[in-house]
Amino acid sequence: MDETIFEVLTIAKPATIAEAVHLAKIVSKLSPMVGNLIEFRSVEELNKRAEYKPHGIWKRQDPGFPDTVFEGKISPQPGFEIKAWFPLATEITARFKDSQKHFVQDHTYVAMLAWLPEKIIFGRPKILDVLVVSGQSVAAARDEHYHNPPDYLVIEPEDTSTRTRNLQQTNTAGYKFQDDAKKFAEAKKIVDSWGEGGHKYRHAADYQRRLRDLLSKYTYRLDTNFAKMDRIEHTGIEEFKKKVLKRVVEGNTIEKWAQIIAAEDENILAAAIEKLVKKT
Repeated sequence: MDETIFEVLTIAKPATIAEAVHLAKIVSKLSPMVGNLIEFRSVEELNKRAEYKPHGIWKRQDPGFPDTVFEGKISPQPGFEIKAWFPLATEITARFKDSQKHFVQDHTYVAMLAWLPEKIIFGRPKILDVLVVSGQSVAAARDEHYHNPPDYLVIEPEDTSTRTRNLQQTNTAGYKFQDDAKKFAEAKKIVDSWGEGGHKYRHAADYQRRLRDLLSKYTYRLDTNFAKMDRIEHTGIEEFKKKVLKRVVEGNTIEKWAQIIAAEDENILAAAIEKLVKKT
């Protein structure tokens, strides 16, 4: 889908430079809607592929994980979790919270699609580049990055397999230690007593019980920024991010455009936008 242009909407060319400056600061708000359209279109593109037709059909799940699954005779069921990224934003805000337990057979992949309007702040949405990586690798990188008991705990969801599908819980959560130094030292002794490997993340039930015991004994804060894909230090995602940000569009790298739009001095933004608007 690289270089794909979406005909579903068009952001009109601003009539004045003042309007263009305002548009540059709010265009990122379109990202959730465009992301949803990208998810929908991805299923259509997959189903155009002749090699899939004898075996089944790709379908979108909304809600549900992953976003797209292949319904057919293939087991385990393949799927894609699709993440749209608007690279002029401050970071990749998409989150990936699903437990490693869901990737044991490594049959679900993450597809990240970077997009921008054709003319940076106006025009039709355009896919710049696509990354596809193993969901298992993303979950493992996340847990390895965050989990550091007793300072930071990654907690698995409770077993909800007996509930109906819409009530099943699949997301992990991150908790940051909040007690004083004395209690931290106490908690550290507990973790050290677990022996070699006690600091390494595991989703096994016995290990999770130990983590929940720490949660019950000490004060922890639920981390609302947990699992942002920009922070989990996955090698493939980091390389993809650098590649996209170095891409030149309309005379500047995307990274430079992001700096211009984020600049406190609106005169800098106005000058760059005026060149863009006059050029097109």
